[in-house]
Amino acid sequence: MQARTQRFTLGSPRQFAVSPDGARVLFLRSASGEDRSHQLWQLDVATGQESVLADPAALLGGDEELSPEERARRERAREQAAGVVGLATDADARVVAFALSGKVFVAVDGQVRALETATPVVDPRPDPTGQHVAYVSANAMRVIAVDGSGDRALAEPETEEHACGVAEFIAAEEMDRSRGYWWSPDGTRLLVSFTDRTPVQRWYIADPANPGTEPTKVAYPAAGTPNVVTTVGVVDLDGNRVDVDWDNEALPYLVTAHWSAGGPPLIAVQSRDQRTIQVRSIDPATGATELVFEQTDDTWVDIVPGVPAWTADGQLVTVQALDGAYRLVIGDKAVTGDTTQVRSVLDVGEDVLFTASLDDPRQIHVFTGDTGGAVQVSTADGVHGGARGGNVTVLSSWSLDYSGPRVRVLRDGADVGTIRSEPVQPPLTPNVRFATVGERALRTAVLYPTGHQPGSGKLPVLVSPYGGPHAQMVLASRNAYLTSQWFADQGFAVVITDGRGTPGRGPAWDREIHHNFASVTLKDQIDALQALADSHPDLDMDRVAIRGWSYGGYLSALAAMRRPDVFHAAIAGAPVTDWTLYDTHYTERYLGHPDEEPEVYKRNSLMDDADNLRARLMIIHGLADDNVVVAHGLRLSAALTAAGKPHALVPLVAVTHMTPQDEQTAENFLMMQVRWLFEALDRGQS
Repeated sequence: MQARTQRFTLGSPRQFAVSPDGARVLFLRSASGEDRSHQLWQLDVATGQESVLADPAALLGGDEELSPEERARRERAREQAAGVVGLATDADARVVAFALSGKVFVAVDGQVRALETATPVVDPRPDPTGQHVAYVSANAMRVIAVDGSGDRALAEPETEEHACGVAEFIAAEEMDRSRGYWWSPDGTRLLVSFTDRTPVQRWYIADPANPGTEPTKVAYPAAGTPNVVTTVGVVDLDGNRVDVDWDNEALPYLVTAHWSAGGPPLIAVQSRDQRTIQVRSIDPATGATELVFEQTDDTWVDIVPGVPAWTADGQLVTVQALDGAYRLVIGDKAVTGDTTQVRSVLDVGEDVLFTASLDDPRQIHVFTGDTGGAVQVSTADGVHGGARGGNVTVLSSWSLDYSGPRVRVLRDGADVGTIRSEPVQPPLTPNVRFATVGERALRTAVLYPTGHQPGSGKLPVLVSPYGGPHAQMVLASRNAYLTSQWFADQGFAVVITDGRGTPGRGPAWDREIHHNFASVTLKDQIDALQALADSHPDLDMDRVAIRGWSYGGYLSALAAMRRPDVFHAAIAGAPVTDWTLYDTHYTERYLGHPDEEPEVYKRNSLMDDADNLRARLMIIHGLADDNVVVAHGLRLSAALTAAGKPHALVPLVAVTHMTPQDEQTAENFLMMQVRWLFEALDRGQS
């Protein structure tokens, strides 16, 4: 059921866009809690009436077909849904554009039609005036009038290694940038990124289950190797181009761009060592840039979604690591204090809508802020997000008290309506016991089998971490614990810990992992587990397993090889095992350049630990994974075999970095792990 309902999220509204007059809310939602295909909906705020604007089944009259480019885009976004999975609007939210089965569709004043364009399309977006739609096809930047006339290329790639208007792998995977072009406020020009992947090494992802299929060639910039070369140009509707001038050798990463009526277009660019980010304004007529803001740091400068941006009155909005906190800064004034950790900026207008955590990192709240200070919009405990237009704000809230989001519509802060959310209700209710433990105040969660009575008997322990940067697992949201409760109901006590490097605790906390992934993140898992054992006597510390995916997979394999005295069995899913095989931006941020820091890479990778394996270890890896490629799992398995260390290796055919999605396979995939864990723990250490 978890796979069929996409972790009980289908049927929930998402991706809200509010018209500036506050009259309408556009959003996506599937027809039911078991339907993968998302429709485009509209809410009339005055009447509370919801209506379907675009139904993929009616528009296509058949199955949806995805191009390789769209599949790659969805993989980067970890998008598992079908149908309409993204929308973009003009400034008035009157024209909506979306891609469906490789075609451009527009909804104008509620009337939907397909436009006759080049295909397949990626990322269609109306201009702010609602006159044109820009899109990318075959790596060319194209435009068409909303009435369907005048389809043409504005910029075309020089070779097959070039692309116009798309986010390259590093931008989409690591910098939270999913787009490659930005409209001017008057709709007459676009700021376009141009990429050249010629310098990037080529890797080949094969399908061993189908030996007649040619391997897929991918440009993968592993740590220490060349990146895509990115430039930027201002392109008008006649195809005239003005190149933007900045030192892209010293600052090669295009982090993001912004173009609004509040000021000239902006780009944020970053040095390869990520210790410098500059915000530069652009003269669209000449391409000349001027330094507006620069931030430096001895370790790295953080990328925060939604900034930089101009306010309506022309003040620069940034998020900066200052005085122990990620603080919202408008102009030169810090709006938030040193106990508020800003997570993202959602909207910038007269003031700023943003998310942040206060003293409890489990909770993420929505705030508004201006130079006079910040006001909390969400008040109930939970994890909140939002969108707004004019004086209407949509607040989407997840809580420990219910499954799925509840969506409220506020006008000037007062409730004026709701948006229906109807996910399938899970057949279990997580019973989460939170604790803050140890000298580092580690946030933890413990889950027991449903109905378990304290003192009724010891239970094998399953430590279930992510444990690395960019992801939290201990959150004030019921849905965050559904899989953990399922494992608990199989007979485990499940322990979850967010250690150093996980979000929500501030710059110093994040930087504890610099050059030291292995010892810091593993120590926090062990310290939390041992501290919990003192207050949870039902934890059987003689039968402890650990299971994780991606960074959690790395941490699980690390635990099995370096601390078999604590961990007796481990399942490492899609683990990074050799950091020289992972991408430039992520890896070099935390471990430095491998040519300059070879010992750091050696110390944090797993290959030299093969001879130390004493615990039971299962390695699981998708053969089609283009993020953490299967070479990671295979090389570790080869090293273990060479060292004479028994282990299990489970290859997943046609599976990417996301776990299996079809219901039968997903269920059997989990049951296989449960059976293996019990067998491994019962057999004890080798």
